[in-house]
Amino acid sequence: MKIAIDAMGGDYAPLEIVKGTVDAAKTFNGDELILVGDEHKIKKCVSREFPENIKIIHTDQFVEMDENPTSAIKKKPDSSMNIVARMVKEEEASAMVSAGNTGALLQSSLLTIGRIKGIRRPAIAAFLPTRFGHSMLLDAGANADCKEEYLIQFALMGSMFMHRIKELESPRVGLVNIGEEATKGSLFYRQVYEMLKNETRINFVGNVEPKDFFAGKVDVAVADGFVGNLMLKSSEAAAEFMLSILREEIKSSFIAKVSALTLKPIFKNLKKRLDHSEYGGALLMGLNGICIKSHGRADARAIYNAIKVAREMHQQKIIDLISEITRDTAPPETQPKQESKET
Repeated sequence: MKIAIDAMGGDYAPLEIVKGTVDAAKTFNGDELILVGDEHKIKKCVSREFPENIKIIHTDQFVEMDENPTSAIKKKPDSSMNIVARMVKEEEASAMVSAGNTGALLQSSLLTIGRIKGIRRPAIAAFLPTRFGHSMLLDAGANADCKEEYLIQFALMGSMFMHRIKELESPRVGLVNIGEEATKGSLFYRQVYEMLKNETRINFVGNVEPKDFFAGKVDVAVADGFVGNLMLKSSEAAAEFMLSILREEIKSSFIAKVSALTLKPIFKNLKKRLDHSEYGGALLMGLNGICIKSHGRADARAIYNAIKVAREMHQQKIIDLISEITRDTAPPETQPKQESKET
């Protein structure tokens, strides 16, 4: 298996990207991991020789985290992000991983790899910690503006994933909203609710508020990318805030410090459950190739886990699976003869 990694994407690139890739190369020594980026900078990140199963492809173009996505993709055709996408498109790599600019990654992968036939929009499928493990949220930020049928497809793809990959018998699907009642939310969300209620291929359990999502009452939560991204970032910020307050309280007195020693294993487990790097990356579900989006602040641990997720998605043949499940999900009028110019 070959996995292409955007070495220049992310707040801590290339150092953390390279470190995570080196760790993964040692574990998955039968795979070839391809780092794409500035070769000189990449080689400076390690003091020893790279593992034999790491290959470097040089480019001096890369997309900055704060660049305009559209102009960056057009002005930098040989950016590290574009190259890894082309490698997946041309089957030179089985999957790609990037912690770079989300908007640019979405445009690059859409223009280069394209969508699975019948899928209107790819969605960022993120796993968030809940009371009983992890549940999927999609879309977590790919599509700020959505049509009702997009969310129906998100629900179908998410339900399929949890059933076939996570082996849940009948995944519970909920619609993120401001209340449980069917009459809550905007006209858009009320219309989506009715469509999901009538969708016989999923186990729709109704509206779900964020508190109920984190209580583990659903396996899949669907939302437009604007709402989903706010939910994702709010949960991350809340987790970091709670951990920082906890650290401050522990340092506040000698008794607290002594007590914390006995609770250290509990605190360690808590941090692990709340840490986004433990899952590593989110699948851009609906693309005709495996693209894993890692967090912009991804460290080596997150990149290692993102590569692990990419491997698992390839082994599970996720693209074939989505193609099979969604072949008849969209009505004829939403399946144009040629690729839509919408992005």
